[in-house]
Amino acid sequence: MDQFARFLPFLRWFPLRGEHVKADLIAGITVALVLIPQSMAYAQLAGLPPYYGLYAAFLPGIIAALWGSSAQLATGPVAVVSLLTASALAPLAASGSSQFIALAILLALMVGIIQLVLGIFKLGVVVNFLSHPVIIGFTNAAAIIIGLSQLNKLFGVSMGRSEHFIQDIWGVLQQIGDTHIPTLLIGISAFALMWGMKKFTPKLPGVLIAVALTTVVSWAIGFEHNGKGKIEEIMDAEVKTLANTFSQTEARIDELNVNLSTKSTELKQHSKDPARSSQHIAALKYEIELLGLELKDAEAENRKLARSMRKFIFEQVPAADGQSAKLYLAGQVPQAEKTDGYRWRIKKVSKGELMLVGGGEVVGSIPAGLPQIDMPKFSWDMMVTLFSGALVISLVGFMEAISIAKAMAAKTRDRIDPNQELIGQGFANIVGSFSQSFPVSGSFSRSAVNLNAGARTGMSSVFTGVLVLLALMFLTPLLYHLPQAVLAAVIMLAVVGLINFKAIGHAWHTHKHDGIASVVTFVATLAFAPHLDNGIMVGAGLAILLYLYRTMTPRVAILGRYHDGTLRDVKVHNLPVSENVIAMRYDGSLYFANVSYFEDTILEAVADNPRARHLLIVSNGINQLDASGDEVIHHIVERLRSNGVRVVFSGLKKQVIDVMHHSGLYDYIGQENIFADEDLALSSIYAEVLKADPNAQCRLLKHHAAGSADGMTWL
Repeated sequence: MDQFARFLPFLRWFPLRGEHVKADLIAGITVALVLIPQSMAYAQLAGLPPYYGLYAAFLPGIIAALWGSSAQLATGPVAVVSLLTASALAPLAASGSSQFIALAILLALMVGIIQLVLGIFKLGVVVNFLSHPVIIGFTNAAAIIIGLSQLNKLFGVSMGRSEHFIQDIWGVLQQIGDTHIPTLLIGISAFALMWGMKKFTPKLPGVLIAVALTTVVSWAIGFEHNGKGKIEEIMDAEVKTLANTFSQTEARIDELNVNLSTKSTELKQHSKDPARSSQHIAALKYEIELLGLELKDAEAENRKLARSMRKFIFEQVPAADGQSAKLYLAGQVPQAEKTDGYRWRIKKVSKGELMLVGGGEVVGSIPAGLPQIDMPKFSWDMMVTLFSGALVISLVGFMEAISIAKAMAAKTRDRIDPNQELIGQGFANIVGSFSQSFPVSGSFSRSAVNLNAGARTGMSSVFTGVLVLLALMFLTPLLYHLPQAVLAAVIMLAVVGLINFKAIGHAWHTHKHDGIASVVTFVATLAFAPHLDNGIMVGAGLAILLYLYRTMTPRVAILGRYHDGTLRDVKVHNLPVSENVIAMRYDGSLYFANVSYFEDTILEAVADNPRARHLLIVSNGINQLDASGDEVIHHIVERLRSNGVRVVFSGLKKQVIDVMHHSGLYDYIGQENIFADEDLALSSIYAEVLKADPNAQCRLLKHHAAGSADGMTWL
């Protein structure tokens, strides 16, 4: 059973005990009550229709529990990974579009494959390249970005998506005067209710209660109000031109897609026919490339046009007396005309038809039933484009999951296997991609709920997945009137706990380099938004460079005899140095980046004490030795020997001695010059000094006397 459990970790749950099943069922229900509304909110954050959050909450959580090593880790949609998904895909497709959804599913597959490969080959340590200070800086910046990205939904105004997130937020702030008051009130009320219940009644599912109450209120007051119109009804010439251009470009996009599909099919057929000329095939490839470029330009143009049109607010004069309805820009309605009292925005333009929004935004129709099981749509070019984003999501998502798992394991005293957890997270994302899921990871808040609710095994996550399934099959009609502003409030409340500037301050006080890496990551993530992967890459790269910089100049101490007989730093303890022996300690690995510094410090110490004929290198701090270090030691020993200076080493570690044996350096230095500790080395040096100078005997005796008193001299 133990051998099978290595490949099927869930076998360790068996045999199931009655009390364990009961505890897991209660925990599973509790987590599901939090997960269902949260998952919809995080799907919205990722740029997907809210019901895709339910798809991501269904199978991935079950699979991660079955193949992971943590009994309480709750896997599913999380804030940071959802935001990273949106940032990776925003430049490639319009949020919520079919292309955007297909790319999100493909991204989940790529993330899963990367995590699975890392787990199979036991490469979980690669996550260490993202240092803790870097993650702190990134998490704080991401939390701020997540919160600000929901402002437009809270105020009921539009927000464009450009290459500069700060510019998008500024655009939202400029529309504060156009706030949809019912949206703002319902969003603030939901936030206040959830925050209050979290503080005063934490055992109750505050998120679910807020969602249920606001959904009922939304239905009762007719919060949603949609309408239709035609481009010809727009009375402003400039806006009408924009709408016409958008409609024409959309038609051109449809035409290009048809042509591209036809040409691709033709190319496949011709490629299988050896009779076809290579020139004709090359011409087809060229045409397909041109069509692809034109399609990309057309889609980019329409995204800009859509952002521009969403900013306009209209007042509508209803159709009457055989005249069609009229759409005027807000504040430009003629006095003789009477409006319907709503303020309208253009939600979508399709084939000359306008879809108008005149009330608050709600979740809307959710397809009932299971997600469609289907293969993600492959595109090698798109996979290459998405690789950097997938890699960052893989590492950040795994780091979040394993951090949570370890924190809970410390309380439950369970054993966590990081590589097995990688396999579990990888399988979860791969299976999720076949069931319409976007990338997922371990959730801190839901895992804490799972642990506190008494979960004993991963069966609690299986129960949670079953409840999500029941919600998908039977409860989706009840979610139609759920306001988008409430989902925004759910996200804002969730990320408030991620903001922790004290952690950045702690990193700064611990080590200035850690503080610098944390602050730079924070600033870079904000500056590069919405391309968050660039921010964390900058931070990780800087942290590695600062580490290399520290190791290039490790601490080197000239040693003297302290009053207790030990060797101490002469500068720290204000000790005298010997005229006959130079003793120095080198604290750091000896590799290509710092060998020059090592050589310079030794030669400087010898030059400062020209009468000394013995050099003791206390090597306890040298953990590694590479070929460059080996060569420099050989050169130093050779050079000093030619000048009559004996070089002695003490405290060399096994891995360093092994390298010396392999290279022949050990034999060149001589076993008589390598000692287990500094006391043995100094005894050998003293004997040689006394042999060369018998008059040193009195100074040696003086040293022994002083060694127990004031230690004012060596020899």
